[in-house]
Amino acid sequence: MTSTPAEHRDSVLDRRGVDQMIDVLRGRGYRVVGPTVRDSAIVLEELESGAQLPAGWGVTTGPGTYRLRRRDDDAVFGHSSGPQSWKQYLHPPRQQLWSAESDGTFHPPVEDDTPYAFVGVRGCDLAAIAVLRRVLCPDPDADSATARRFRSLFVVAAHCTEPGGVCFCTSMGTGPAAGPGYDLALTERVDSQGHRFLVEVGTDAGADVLADINRSPAAATDIDEARAAVSAAAGRMGRTMPQVNLRDLLADARSEDVWDEVSNRCLTCGNCTMVCPTCFCTTSEDITDLTGEHAERWEHWSSCFELDYSELHGGTVRTSGQSRYRQWMSHKLGTWFDQFGSSGCVGCGRCIDWCPVGIDITEEAARLVQTLPPYRPDDAREQR
Repeated sequence: MTSTPAEHRDSVLDRRGVDQMIDVLRGRGYRVVGPTVRDSAIVLEELESGAQLPAGWGVTTGPGTYRLRRRDDDAVFGHSSGPQSWKQYLHPPRQQLWSAESDGTFHPPVEDDTPYAFVGVRGCDLAAIAVLRRVLCPDPDADSATARRFRSLFVVAAHCTEPGGVCFCTSMGTGPAAGPGYDLALTERVDSQGHRFLVEVGTDAGADVLADINRSPAAATDIDEARAAVSAAAGRMGRTMPQVNLRDLLADARSEDVWDEVSNRCLTCGNCTMVCPTCFCTTSEDITDLTGEHAERWEHWSSCFELDYSELHGGTVRTSGQSRYRQWMSHKLGTWFDQFGSSGCVGCGRCIDWCPVGIDITEEAARLVQTLPPYRPDDAREQR
């Protein structure tokens, strides 16, 4: 990352400045995606203007619970994660791989290389994007649709000042402040001094976009107050992941009875993997038309909770709900380190929110800690 001019490092935008930023990005050819209200939830959609941002809306979250609520101000980023993640744009849930005709004619998929600009990316989701980049693009310069999506991506992060009831990004080291990887980062403030956004520049591309937006220099008090608000959010997380070596904990707990208890509640529906911003597993299917003249191969998301996910020639390896839940949690919090050098969990809490029976991954980890004496708080080892 190259350095950016000092005069662009800290500026302040008013509410109209955020709208202008979206207009500038669209004018530069980006497909701008951000939060908006639809179907009683805050979802991610393509934005045509800043008027679509969820001004004055917050959310109430808990295990198996998600509700919109009216705020007493017009904050546009005053909410925690919704049911969707940015993964759906970088790693689409369904995409064609090829098609072919009976005469042997082969057609590669039609690619849409319109670059994306994401607006309002929280620290947890920014970390998730970084995880997906490592998993899906081991060669960032590859000539593939996925690699091109990541290379052309423009990110406007939103430092979080209001975590939700299922958030635990502080435990995972991914928030509430957005880490590296953004082009611009906003900290929203609504108080007696008005509605404004401290904006920080992360890249030259970010500085170039900011140069086209009306802004004012940030005073020292603007910077201090914004940082204090983000710092305070770290102490208001709705959940906490046990601070032990989760990789070793899960390996040692493979045969414990706690897996039987959680599997009695788990529906193996796969909701947790679908809403997770880092789950990346896919499968493929071939389809033909009724005449047999045309065939297509499609890739779509898959889940380790599906019964046939682990099917080999001899049959399905993980036939029980217990084994499938254990596989998911052990991979997400443990063996992901072996594969990709980090945890697969970023602490967004979506899997807790959207579990129909309210299973809480932080509670299950805490139960394992209490089950195995070496990991109890009085004898816990460092997590990393």
